[in-house]
Amino acid sequence: MDELKTNDYLKGIVLNLPESPGIYQYLNAEGTIIYVGKAKNLKRRVSSYFNREHEPGKTRVLVSKIADIRYIVVNTEEDALLLENNLIKKYKPRYNVLLKDDKTYPSICVQNEYFPRVFKTRRIIRNGSSYYGPYSHIPSMYAVLDLIKHLYPLRTCNLNLSPENIRAGKFNVCLEYHIKNCAGPCIGKQNQEEYLKNIAEIKEILKGNTQEIERMLYQQMQELAAEMKFEEAQKIKEKYLLLENYRSKSEVVSNVLHNIDVFSIEEDTDEKSAFINYLHITNGAINQAFTFEYKKRLNETKEELLSLGIIEMRERYKSLSREIIVPFELDMELKDVIFTIPQRGDKKKLLELSILNVKQYKADRLKQAEKLNPEQRTVRLLKEIQQELHLDRLPMRIECFDNSNIQGSDPVAGCVVFIKGKPSKKDYRKYNIKTVEGPDDYASMKEVVKRRYQRAIEENAPLPDLLITDGGKGQMSAVKEVVDGLNLDIPIAGLAKDGKHRTSELLYGFPPQTIGLKQNSPLFRLLTQIQDEVHRFAITFHRDKRSKRQVASALDEIKGIGEKTKNALLKEFKSVKRIKEASAEDIVKVIGEAKAKIIKDYFTDK
Repeated sequence: MDELKTNDYLKGIVLNLPESPGIYQYLNAEGTIIYVGKAKNLKRRVSSYFNREHEPGKTRVLVSKIADIRYIVVNTEEDALLLENNLIKKYKPRYNVLLKDDKTYPSICVQNEYFPRVFKTRRIIRNGSSYYGPYSHIPSMYAVLDLIKHLYPLRTCNLNLSPENIRAGKFNVCLEYHIKNCAGPCIGKQNQEEYLKNIAEIKEILKGNTQEIERMLYQQMQELAAEMKFEEAQKIKEKYLLLENYRSKSEVVSNVLHNIDVFSIEEDTDEKSAFINYLHITNGAINQAFTFEYKKRLNETKEELLSLGIIEMRERYKSLSREIIVPFELDMELKDVIFTIPQRGDKKKLLELSILNVKQYKADRLKQAEKLNPEQRTVRLLKEIQQELHLDRLPMRIECFDNSNIQGSDPVAGCVVFIKGKPSKKDYRKYNIKTVEGPDDYASMKEVVKRRYQRAIEENAPLPDLLITDGGKGQMSAVKEVVDGLNLDIPIAGLAKDGKHRTSELLYGFPPQTIGLKQNSPLFRLLTQIQDEVHRFAITFHRDKRSKRQVASALDEIKGIGEKTKNALLKEFKSVKRIKEASAEDIVKVIGEAKAKIIKDYFTDK
């Protein structure tokens, strides 16, 4: 009854929603905001949650928990984007994407004080100070701080340099003054006007406007030279060259490109996360670079996540760029901003650079996660196999078969088992071929597979999530015939080798299709390990069997030596060769004098 009342209540709200841009909030029975969304048309967007049946999953769960709806009407779609982003950060609703920004990158602070200091910090304090960054590439931050230190004499002390304190003569100069790193504002050697002029230039450098400062320095240098002030001109020239050197080392694309934002996005392998890279370009150089992660909650699309990321970064970095470079079309509008999807030229290079950054960040996060949780790597590889072969389930248990015989003699087969990507040696099995005469690999494979899975059915033992044959299409067909005959639903793949006996391709499906594998990728290495392991296991078994047969046949020819004596000799001496070389006394100790004489006489005659 309560549920019906809730449904009627929600329908009433939805029917009366305006057809204008805005944001909507879903609340649960406890009055907690569980989801915040934006809409160009509130009525149409919110209605879509209630007027159709959702697939089983998180969206259906979300809808089932909605007890109330609130909404805020705004003027434009851009206002809706901004408000949505701020509310998600404020309330952190259960079903919204989670901004994973846990790593605090350092920024450069220009402190709000009479003689401002410039230093790195990880704490942002809203006290009128200016902050530049954060710098995700730490060497870049130290490079710009080093440049500033060499260009301008700045104080590094924590003294309260108020005009009153300076006039009262409360301070003495420190070592920094004597080594010419500071101009001594603490004792009135440098006035505030001159100091703040330097700070204004520093702020321009931190914004990336190095070209403007270079132009200004060049002009000063020319003027001083014209006035015959060569020493002062030389000092300015040194600053100019320092700045030029710094600029040439920073990532310069083209001087024509100015005040542009660049964004790219990359999804995680399991598609539960997305990584977004942001670059800000000023005078052709990258002035800001930052990558962050969104944890998905409702299978959000790349387009939705990138739109959210663009709003987040532009707000955080106070970007007013009129152009945004993106990898694909977005259904979003920002006032006086154009979106560009470059096809060639310098803008395309910038996009490629952003993509390179986001892929590197993704790889780094993956390595980090795998160090903390080694099982994660295995699950990722199994997920990759599942995706490549379109399997219904994760191949947690993989079984692989191989035959071994030499010109048809002593035919055997081996089965190796990998559980969660690791060899499970207690589950390995050896098979002597019983029903096949001569070297017939297909018939041998059929026999072994039938014996294994018939027994598994009888004993209710676990069946594999994926069966791999060490061979091509013929082996796969032979195995399929048996699996179908036993009415089992086991996916079958084949691993083929090239002329140099190296793993070359994975086959899947009927008719079998080649699945492309990147050489030296973790997935390729896992499949190669499985193939090498089954080959080693089958061959070792075959060699053991052949050598035992050869040893046995040599001792079987001796009259008066039975099975018990033969086994006692082999247990002690390990091989016929060692029995032959052993002294009569050693053999007597094992089988007694009478039988030792028979053995010695036999090998002496030979």
